[in-house]
Amino acid sequence: MMRSLYSAVSGLKAHQTDMDVIGNNIANVNTTGFKSSRVDFATALSQSIRGAGAPNVASAGSPAIGDTGGTNPIQVGLGTTVGAIDQDMSQGSNESTGVDTDMMIQGNGFFALQNGNQIVYTRSGAFKFNADGFLVDSTTGAYVLDASSTVPQGSTSASPKYIQIPDGDTYGIDSTGKVTAYKSDGSEDTSYGGNIGIALFANPSGLTSIGNNYYLPSNNSGDSTNTTNPALYGNGGSSNYPSGTTLVTGALEMSNVNLSQEMTNMITAQRGFQANSRVITVSDTLLQELIDLKRS
Repeated sequence: MMRSLYSAVSGLKAHQTDMDVIGNNIANVNTTGFKSSRVDFATALSQSIRGAGAPNVASAGSPAIGDTGGTNPIQVGLGTTVGAIDQDMSQGSNESTGVDTDMMIQGNGFFALQNGNQIVYTRSGAFKFNADGFLVDSTTGAYVLDASSTVPQGSTSASPKYIQIPDGDTYGIDSTGKVTAYKSDGSEDTSYGGNIGIALFANPSGLTSIGNNYYLPSNNSGDSTNTTNPALYGNGGSSNYPSGTTLVTGALEMSNVNLSQEMTNMITAQRGFQANSRVITVSDTLLQELIDLKRS
């Protein structure tokens, strides 16, 4: 009975974590570039009451009188635990905004930004030009990195370069990620502009979320994987982007949360929590019966 209590408590904790993740997914159903997560349960340790027994056969393949077959182990599980919380990095839907500094990545990859003293990565392309003419994140003011920037990769240090349009110039952003500055006479101002850089990771689900739609590399995501050099993809225009990756301007990638699925998951988590609560109630009743036997 005590085992059932502890198993049920582990179930309550695991389903509470499941609800926490579901709640976060639902809260971010309209967050630009958000990637949903899911909880994977795993069994806890089992208590072995009896180990497995090997067959006792005098002649292999020919059991006779007196021989015995093998026996399976007898084990009692001790509950469940959260085995993993995995991010779903699938593509979110396209929302057209008509704002030319809004961008979305169709396919794999992340925008790279300089946020304070960190190089961070994001799928949210809600950008704008600030008062100094630099392309920045409209939420935090982090600088969008040009594709010629060097990002941390192994022992290589960061060497960021930014995209700027000077006062008085106009600009254009095409589908190849090229940002072009134009002088007042319509000629290209080659001293400014640049190319939108894209970072690629071998295991994007292994990135660490740090808020504001930003990610940092982890030991299991690896560094940005441009194998030719530690710069970002896009330094030669879209032809230098990873295979299958394109840049869409005037649009944003929306959250990939499936609200119908999350509501279904919430019902499942609620029922799991209720069932584990019931196990605690019944176990408590059985323990009370034992106490009453002692009193009688």
